[in-house]
Amino acid sequence: MSDPVPEVPPPEAPPSAEDDHRLYAGRKQIYVRSISGYFTNWRWALVWLTQIIFYGLPWLTWNDRQAVLLHIVERKFYIFGGVFWPHDVFYLALLLIVSAYSLFFFTAIAGRLWCGYACPQTVYTEIFLWIEQKIEGDHNQRMKRDKAPMSGRKLALRAAKFSAWGLFSLWTSFTFVAYFSPLSELLAAVPTLAFGPWEWFWLLFYAAFTFLLAGVLREQVCLFMCPYARFQSVMFDQDTLVITYDEQRGEPRGVHRKNEDAKAAGKGDCVDCGICVHVCPTGIDIRKGLQYACIGCAACIDACDQVMDKVGAPHGLIRYTTEHALKNKWGNKEILAHVRRPRTLVYGALLLVVISAFIWGLATRVPLRVDIIRDRGVLGREVEDGMIENVYQLQIMNMTEGARRFNFAVEGLEGLRVEGDNTVSIGAAETQTFILSLRAPTSAGEPGAHKVFLTTTAEDAPDTRVREKTIFFFPR
Repeated sequence: MSDPVPEVPPPEAPPSAEDDHRLYAGRKQIYVRSISGYFTNWRWALVWLTQIIFYGLPWLTWNDRQAVLLHIVERKFYIFGGVFWPHDVFYLALLLIVSAYSLFFFTAIAGRLWCGYACPQTVYTEIFLWIEQKIEGDHNQRMKRDKAPMSGRKLALRAAKFSAWGLFSLWTSFTFVAYFSPLSELLAAVPTLAFGPWEWFWLLFYAAFTFLLAGVLREQVCLFMCPYARFQSVMFDQDTLVITYDEQRGEPRGVHRKNEDAKAAGKGDCVDCGICVHVCPTGIDIRKGLQYACIGCAACIDACDQVMDKVGAPHGLIRYTTEHALKNKWGNKEILAHVRRPRTLVYGALLLVVISAFIWGLATRVPLRVDIIRDRGVLGREVEDGMIENVYQLQIMNMTEGARRFNFAVEGLEGLRVEGDNTVSIGAAETQTFILSLRAPTSAGEPGAHKVFLTTTAEDAPDTRVREKTIFFFPR
């Protein structure tokens, strides 16, 4: 890719009387110019990283099964060595809280890092733009072709682009569904297209929205559909690192003549080439100040730095800096010193607490669940040998990927015991429900309800145990 050459953008047409009376503003087509540079390389590195993870995880295996499978039909979430059940939604809640506080924390430090580098809308728009550039050419070629009348070549290029977008969208939707339905079953259904109803729905729905959002709407999603752009200012302050145009250095802007001393001529470093606008995926002019439409992708920084190289000026006319840094002319040392401030300390502390709770919860999670319900139809009955029997419905959930044997122990009344075999075998990641009888001598308690405890322990792992409270009833 050749370096950008300074050029003067065409003047904007003045608004017409028709525009003044239009209820909704018309969309201005944006032809994003490709650019290379430090921040662009970081952005593409994250595109590769996120997509390798997204497309690769369903193909990984663990214990002869899919490593990551959120199996909706079985109501089990397999994540590498862990099996999570619906009642483990607590961990999902903690993960969402971690994500939210991470967003607040990093936004307070350096603005819309998520939007500019890792948001799916940004990632897939980059991929779709790359496909478009490979098929239809650079931004100038696309602009000229769009203005030209329809021709056979134009139609063929459009068909090729839409076909490539469509195939990529279908591949993306297939991968998405593979997180919720076993990949082996989906692959087996491909030759005959024998997908289930919900698989068909999500394959087509997710593919259509990937095509629509990343290929057609693009910046419209960031400008009008995403709520984050509207409330981001709440998390900004005067020490937040944001992409900023240095007006003191750049103004007055103007074209620099060859061999001209710009400073002597009273000109700033900005040559008014407009490339910072041409490379912006949302089409804004960063020289007008911070705007809600700026997604923080830093493409304008790379573009401006290349222009500065051509005119012999230092980098940083457009750069990451803070409002205080611009005002007080701080260097990097002072800027970094103000990263640690009350706002970031509070966000960081909350984030650390929630992450600690999440890790502690996973570390202390017992892969066993026991529910015991006393049979309310029989309050208690006297059986042989003067014993009182209570009947319970017991449900045991083995949350590991190996078959296990569990034994029972009861306490709370003298002479209380489990009637019959006090062990049970349960398969890997299975739930079993069965009837349990407890007996106690009549002399063990007065008529009425008594609190007792049932302890269920895995034979191969004594630390895996659950103690449940229930009621033992003595009849009058």
